[in-house]
Amino acid sequence: MVDETTYQLPRYRELYEQLRRHIEEGIYGPGDLLPSENELCAVNQVTRPTVRRALDLLANEGYIKKHQGLGSIVQNPPKGIGILSFSGTTSAIGKDNLKTDAIVKPYVMPWPDQFIFDLTDTERESGCIYFERIRYVNEIPVFYDLSYLPNINLPRFTSRNLNNASLFNILRKHYRIEIKGGMQYFEAIPATENCQKHLGVDPDKPILKLQRKMETNRLDFCVYSILYCNTEEHSLYGEF
Repeated sequence: MVDETTYQLPRYRELYEQLRRHIEEGIYGPGDLLPSENELCAVNQVTRPTVRRALDLLANEGYIKKHQGLGSIVQNPPKGIGILSFSGTTSAIGKDNLKTDAIVKPYVMPWPDQFIFDLTDTERESGCIYFERIRYVNEIPVFYDLSYLPNINLPRFTSRNLNNASLFNILRKHYRIEIKGGMQYFEAIPATENCQKHLGVDPDKPILKLQRKMETNRLDFCVYSILYCNTEEHSLYGEF
């Protein structure tokens, strides 16, 4: 049974979070070199593989660029919205620019009959926790987010306040669930009635629909979501 105590992050994640925070706070600016791998090992009392995993995460998210023989150089932060990565929207955009409103609070329900992805028997039998959120970037509604979590060993999740909170952080810190990868499908569609209402777009406005299945470190537990994105003023980015 998962308890409510704070989950201790792996050391590479702790170092990643620390370095990312230093970059976001301007301690290291664009063009600056991060401390060398040897220095990071010595200061943080960790192994070289731990340091390299942390730096790889920073590089994958566009915070640094690694140069052979030179080191890790801090980059300008990406100008798009990192919804194509699995770091989470809050991590990609930054808390100061992002606001989240939970317009439908989490509640338990059966899975929809015609669901967007195949489910395991365990997921299907356990039902799901469903909720809806609107994500604002600089006060502009950009994402209308419908989320589905398997109702498996998530004590008191339906009582959680999801306003201005990161779902990935909640899952990681309180339930020891980490996102490991997944798949996404994209299509441009006319704005639905709900999208017109929640994103403030015209009926003939095309919007981007993303269907996502995110695999986790827990067996028979994936995070599913449907996102409707207003990209009129914000682009999406991803690295591959």
